[in-house]
Amino acid sequence: MLGRDGRPRQKNLKQILEEWVAFRFETVVRRTRHRLGEVDHRIHILEGRQLALLSIDEVIRVIREADDPKADLMSAFGLTEIQAEDILEIRLRQLARLEAIKIEKELKGLTVERKGLNRILDNRKVLADLIVSEIEADAEKHGDNRRTLMKAVESVVVTQTVPDEPVTITLSRNGWIRSRQSHGLDAAQFAYKAGDAPFAVMETRTIYPVIVLDNKGRAYTIRASDIPGGRGDGVPVTTLIDLQVGSKVAQVLSSALEKKYLVAGSGGYGFIASVQDMASRLKAGKAFMTLEENDEPLPPVVLLPSLDYVGALSAKGRILLFPMAEMKEMPRGRGVVMMTLDAGEKLISVTLTRKGKIIVYGTNRTGKEVSTELTGEDLAKHRLHRARKGCLMASRMKPQRLGS
Repeated sequence: MLGRDGRPRQKNLKQILEEWVAFRFETVVRRTRHRLGEVDHRIHILEGRQLALLSIDEVIRVIREADDPKADLMSAFGLTEIQAEDILEIRLRQLARLEAIKIEKELKGLTVERKGLNRILDNRKVLADLIVSEIEADAEKHGDNRRTLMKAVESVVVTQTVPDEPVTITLSRNGWIRSRQSHGLDAAQFAYKAGDAPFAVMETRTIYPVIVLDNKGRAYTIRASDIPGGRGDGVPVTTLIDLQVGSKVAQVLSSALEKKYLVAGSGGYGFIASVQDMASRLKAGKAFMTLEENDEPLPPVVLLPSLDYVGALSAKGRILLFPMAEMKEMPRGRGVVMMTLDAGEKLISVTLTRKGKIIVYGTNRTGKEVSTELTGEDLAKHRLHRARKGCLMASRMKPQRLGS
């Protein structure tokens, strides 16, 4: 659209209407000022004629006898140059026949009009009311019945244009993303650039969105069908999403829109949200998790009907197990306290499990990966309510994450 500034650019309906309204205001103001100038000029002329009519004989004498009638008229009767020229241009007989009542009547009408014009220029509301009334008058005069038929129709069903196929999405630590057809592939056979390594390997479907969470809690959406396939290195994930300045990819998941996840931050807060809540049509994503400074999102955990307890693990090795029903479902935000943490302590893992079992993965003193299963009395002391501090695990292993 070519606007008032003469520069073509795209504008939405609101911008177009605002620009038209501003143009209409300016047009009516210019028109009103022009008419006010005409009224002031006419009043000035009539006031001069009034003065001349009151002393018509003396006016005639000055005109006949003076060497410079205009200057003498201005001097003798206090007329302006414009008024004197007007009197000299009309016939004296015509001036003599003018009736004072006729001049006074015209003056009165013009004075009232001038007052109204000044009121329009001095009062924005009066000006707006005038513009509205003119638009309504034009609509009544020139408007006709709608020619386009408007009626309710059934909801539009969007046809799926992407084939529903199984794919495996891989994201490397350096941010390269790619897809491969089918599931059950040997991830150990996937090749990466020199110095790079796998960050996430997900089995999903082409019709599902891929959700990327950055370390500041913002969620981005990539259509699985848009991710390049083949055996190449893929493309940088930043070509598919616009990561906010200073952020990096923290977590990634892919599932159906209605699927629900337990999401948590290292600050100890979390909530339940669906993939639909995380999804966004914008390449710049949307705010999803509210995190404190130095907090990061933990790996989201998919909700399953058979898992009805939440397990939380702190960096100090404290474990808390509480009912899933105590969590809150919300589309975005900070959530509720899952585990109370000491100053400087972080939540490092959350999981969903059954009431009677939880698995802790970690390393022993030699750095070897080990795991231990907590059940029965070993687990009973950790089974409390949400927002508690939990209890230290008895094992001397260095815990890293929880499993069910």
